[in-house]
Amino acid sequence: MKNATGRLGRRQFIQTLTLLGAAAAGLPLTALGSKSMLMKAIPASGEKIPVIGMGSSRTFEVGDDQDQRARLTQVLQAFFDQGGTVIDTSPMYGSSEQVLGELLANVQKKQSLFMATKVWTEGSQEGITQMQQSMDLLHTPVIDLMQIHNLLDWKVHWETLAEWKQQGRVRYIGITTHRGYDHDELAHVMQNYPIDFIQFSYSIANRKAEQHILPLAAERGIATMVNRPFQRGDLFRHVKGKELPAWAADLDCNSWGQFFLKFVISHPAVTCTIPATSKVHHMVDNMAAGYGRIPDNNQRKRMLAYFDSI
Repeated sequence: MKNATGRLGRRQFIQTLTLLGAAAAGLPLTALGSKSMLMKAIPASGEKIPVIGMGSSRTFEVGDDQDQRARLTQVLQAFFDQGGTVIDTSPMYGSSEQVLGELLANVQKKQSLFMATKVWTEGSQEGITQMQQSMDLLHTPVIDLMQIHNLLDWKVHWETLAEWKQQGRVRYIGITTHRGYDHDELAHVMQNYPIDFIQFSYSIANRKAEQHILPLAAERGIATMVNRPFQRGDLFRHVKGKELPAWAADLDCNSWGQFFLKFVISHPAVTCTIPATSKVHHMVDNMAAGYGRIPDNNQRKRMLAYFDSI
């Protein structure tokens, strides 16, 4: 739509770029327009969130670089234009919180933002100070999801977060890891504390979470946020030069990225996943994985067998 001067407005211009990027990536534009992204419920409340969110590790650590900030503004706009709401960050990710806080003011959102960040330090007061700083950097008085990063000093931070949740300073409490050897400790927290979210690594090539963590989350009614669904790019290197199987079209799947993401979000106990990117066309491709048909159990087995055969 054009404005009164006959020129495309900023929002329409970015949407046009997004759709052009989708076309260049070979994505069906019908999957990105009027259809709604798959939503899953947070068991603690019944609130629904999109199955595809956005991570910020490495990608938003750009400091004051204005060229990179301009590009990331377009990435954020593409994310929201395609139905995104869930953004995950951490003080561990350098300047990511600051960059996100400043760039989010420059984009238009179709739905309310669901902001997730973390506490990543030792000591009660240190944790309080860091979490308050995160709120300041993200320009929000309430964090939707505050997580204890990599279980660091989790018993101490748990007490603070339980109080903050009662006070309404955080809406949900979570705990995270990206390390398989932390699964036993993570399971202990899940079994003994009223945790709302857990975050962990899971992908078509890293299925350790299927052994205990995902079944336990389903049993305990805990929402799950999956990090590293592409194994930091290892999955793309594994399939380099390989054709996507023709039957992937039956899943409305048009790229390897969508193939990998659809495998993750099709697990019944997965609430959402948070792939990270600094490129608009990759963002459009990622978001498209949340649209259309989702693999059933037999299709998941077929996807796994095909990937393992490569």
